[in-house]
Amino acid sequence: MPLITPYGRDNVVVLLGTAATLGVVGVGVGGALGWLLGGGAAAIAGLTLWFFRDPERRAPAGVWRDGVLVAPADGRIVQIARVHEPEFLGGEAVCISIFLSLLDVHVNRVPVSGVVRFCRYVPGRFYAAYRSEASQQNEQVIVGVETPRGRVLFKQIAGVLARRIVCDLREGQCVQAVERFGMIKFGSRMEVLVPSSQAEIVVQVGMRVRAGETVLGYLRPSVSEEAAVQALHGGA
Repeated sequence: MPLITPYGRDNVVVLLGTAATLGVVGVGVGGALGWLLGGGAAAIAGLTLWFFRDPERRAPAGVWRDGVLVAPADGRIVQIARVHEPEFLGGEAVCISIFLSLLDVHVNRVPVSGVVRFCRYVPGRFYAAYRSEASQQNEQVIVGVETPRGRVLFKQIAGVLARRIVCDLREGQCVQAVERFGMIKFGSRMEVLVPSSQAEIVVQVGMRVRAGETVLGYLRPSVSEEAAVQALHGGA
């Protein structure tokens, strides 16, 4: 049985309380109106439990090795594009965008192991999350992680209905790939950005991915890391 995420328990209490009230009123009213209220109560309760579910996930083999990038969210890949990211990655990057519908699990998981070096909330608009302009203009939380292979950036982006982003991460915090770190409530978008020179992407636009289970790609060793390895082998 899927668990209910602690990130949504406040909403669950309110929504289930509303459903219970409608159900009690429906029983008291009786007749066609009572059945209507009872049906509404059942629908609210069912949708609430479905949206805030938090199923366990089986991490792919080797996901904790250096350079493995795992999906941070359930959903469909709507865009894979080259972008310029000067603030944390410092140059050209590959951006993988995942759209989460209301039917997807909305608990977010860390895509890569490392140390959080950057975490910032950015206020903004609430365009539909599947639109490309949502990436730059919508409300979002941006997180940068330093890994042994280099830097990775990921974003929680709000959508039309998503008006609250929850993120537990803080700068200086050590994180492991696949661990839960937050959610975006009621439809949203997640993005993962890696340096273009190191990106080895294995997914395609249109694919459906599962948080903590689907490998998005790999972060290849940097030029300096490869040179160091070659020098070490040459010295041997």
